[in-house]
Amino acid sequence: MMIKNIIFDFDGTLVDTAPVILATMFATFKELDLPAPSREECKSTIGLRLHEIPSKLFPNRAGLGEIYTKTYQRLFKTYNTPGSIIAFEGVPETLTELKDSGYNLAIASSRHRFSLEEIVNSLKMSTLFDMIIGGDNVKNGKPSPEPVLTISNLMGWQANETLVVGDAGVDILMGKSAGCKTTGVTYGNGTIAELQNAGADYIIGSFANLKNIL
Repeated sequence: MMIKNIIFDFDGTLVDTAPVILATMFATFKELDLPAPSREECKSTIGLRLHEIPSKLFPNRAGLGEIYTKTYQRLFKTYNTPGSIIAFEGVPETLTELKDSGYNLAIASSRHRFSLEEIVNSLKMSTLFDMIIGGDNVKNGKPSPEPVLTISNLMGWQANETLVVGDAGVDILMGKSAGCKTTGVTYGNGTIAELQNAGADYIIGSFANLKNIL
């Protein structure tokens, strides 16, 4: 595999945001007087853009996208306290090693760009990435290939030289639809079955193992 470029999902792949996200989701449900789904149901929506989440969790309630997004974003600031979001084990070291080895690195996230950059900066990882794409930077989010294609087109990257890494089925489908090789990580929010069903080319149990398949 002649890989030169690696595009990463963010939440559940590079950083452990699940505790903060779930706490914010349940606070949002309470404020909007919505019945709280199970933790597993909520966790399965991590990776979608905020406005897409209500239609999945509450299919019989139309028009919740905007109010859910605004409420969630406001409450997220309360729960996102310093130190509450950390990188997964081995992520900073492995990213630095990959960068130093000449790989081009980028992030394709469903998270809004401002929030994404804020967290990346707080973890002192911004210099490692050539480009960062948030969910509000594209018309069509995951599993559409648009986030990957946007990065590739702007950076001049070729699909057959690009690897997409993520923890959810939508990440794998996004990468495959863009013509890229894909790797699923099993320590995030998705399941092994979900990654396999999406057609991941590789599945790894720790981020440091990424070096072994390049």
